[in-house]
Amino acid sequence: MKKVVSLTGLMLLFWCASTSAWAQENSNHDAPRPTDTSASPASAPAPSNSADYVIGSDDTLHISVWKEPDLTATLPVRPDGKISLPLLNDLPAAGLTPMQLAASITEKLKKYIADPRVTVVVAAMNSRRIFVSGEVAHSGAMPLLPHMTMLQALSAAGFTQFANLKKIYLLRTENGQQVKLPFNYKEVVKGKNPQQNIMLQPGDTVVVP
Repeated sequence: MKKVVSLTGLMLLFWCASTSAWAQENSNHDAPRPTDTSASPASAPAPSNSADYVIGSDDTLHISVWKEPDLTATLPVRPDGKISLPLLNDLPAAGLTPMQLAASITEKLKKYIADPRVTVVVAAMNSRRIFVSGEVAHSGAMPLLPHMTMLQALSAAGFTQFANLKKIYLLRTENGQQVKLPFNYKEVVKGKNPQQNIMLQPGDTVVVP
């Protein structure tokens, strides 16, 4: 009698385990699966083709002509502000926005291609740089972020223990002439003379004596 009861109990346990596994499997099939958005174009970082960005020397451009792989290339903007493309040779690029350059290339390609479709993307914004030198922790070239001010650049560069925070100055070229603009860090951080905290421009050099 005990053997019969034991056998019945084992069969009952096996049936319960099978039922639980079947329910779990069905629930996994019915449950919504997470969507992988890593490859979605909407979530990918946008390239630098902002309508208000002005191309400069040393920038790297990716120029794509639809259905024309021989005319699609990634190339730098030369120090003279020009680029070289097949069929078109040298073209001015510096001083234009990506959309303006794309329109210029499109117009010139109409002599050779029917209905050209051109896209210009700034792959590397190398022209948007400033320079920090002197008694700073991180000297050299620094990317110029949008609306970056003197105070923000100095905060990123840091100071050494020998820095003269009252005698900092900015060197900028205006109309072919170099001008020197003073900046008193100690006053600006206290809210005094906020007009000294100007927005930086490409090519500016910040000097910390």
